[in-house]
Amino acid sequence: MAHGYDTMMNPSIEDLLEKTGSKFRLVSLSAMRSREITSYLGQLSQGVGVAVPPQVTSTAAKPLSIAFEEVSAEKITSVEIDPEAEAAAAALAAAEAEAAAELGDDSA
Repeated sequence: MAHGYDTMMNPSIEDLLEKTGSKFRLVSLSAMRSREITSYLGQLSQGVGVAVPPQVTSTAAKPLSIAFEEVSAEKITSVEIDPEAEAAAAALAAAEAEAAAELGDDSA
């Protein structure tokens, strides 16, 4: 039975896995984006627009299908965070805050 709209099989899961690199990344990226799309659609009636609208023109009705289409079109991507670099940046920020606090105490 042919449908006049895209289903979850288009884009195919295999194509989505190639774009994201892992099942976990695909699931978490799509779930986060789906929540953002749901939030955006909920805000339309209120007149406030803080969330980002869908980045692709879609005939899909479900936010998760729209998120999959965005992944397939490479409109959204995941960013891999290096835990060691994050720890170093946090340590540097803490050291700068401590130095600024010491300068504030010396001038008083």
